[in-house]
Amino acid sequence: MRRVALITGDSRGLGAAIARELGSTHRILVGGTNEATVESMVAELDDAAPFVADLRDDEAVARAAAGVERVDVLVHNAGVEAAKPIADTTRDDWRAIFEINVFAVAQLTALLLPKLRESNGHVLTINSGMGFRSGARGGLYAGSKFALRAFTDALREDERGRVRVTSIHPGRVDTDMQRAMMARDGREYQQELYIRPESVAATVRLAVDTTPEASIDELQIRPVTTT
Repeated sequence: MRRVALITGDSRGLGAAIARELGSTHRILVGGTNEATVESMVAELDDAAPFVADLRDDEAVARAAAGVERVDVLVHNAGVEAAKPIADTTRDDWRAIFEINVFAVAQLTALLLPKLRESNGHVLTINSGMGFRSGARGGLYAGSKFALRAFTDALREDERGRVRVTSIHPGRVDTDMQRAMMARDGREYQQELYIRPESVAATVRLAVDTTPEASIDELQIRPVTTT
């Protein structure tokens, strides 16, 4: 039986690249909120099925997770970005970004842990360079990514010997999110300066394919040229 990989935020960009990379060896559960785009990605892959749920909706996530019969690899790729000075942030701003980048990750992981333990599975969180450092207007996004790193580190120790846990920290990646960020900041988008999604997907492959007695706990991947 093929191993099963569930990838959230899987219908485009980095998630799609990870799905294509792992799809040669795994059945892919394509995670997303838009049924049409999820089904489009499912149709592209050789062996795939939809995992449709709004990650902000506890009940929807629980229903979708209940339908998962087996999972060997869980990749938390879905995420949102925001940039505001601390003085301008509201409680709702903090809630909105933590709902997707932290709370949804914690809920889905807890729901699927029994099945991950059965398969001696692997959880991977797609974090960010901002999971290590922040800066001007970075409190919201970096705050959520610091929290995600803390969650991932704790999960690794909780499940050591049963489930492998890897935190992956890309720098700026050539995605729609990156284009939107540059447009918001009034900066020219120079595609050649950013990491290809396929390069990040290759780091996921490296971690997943590590032999069973070893674990890659953390990986960082950065553009060669800084911006």
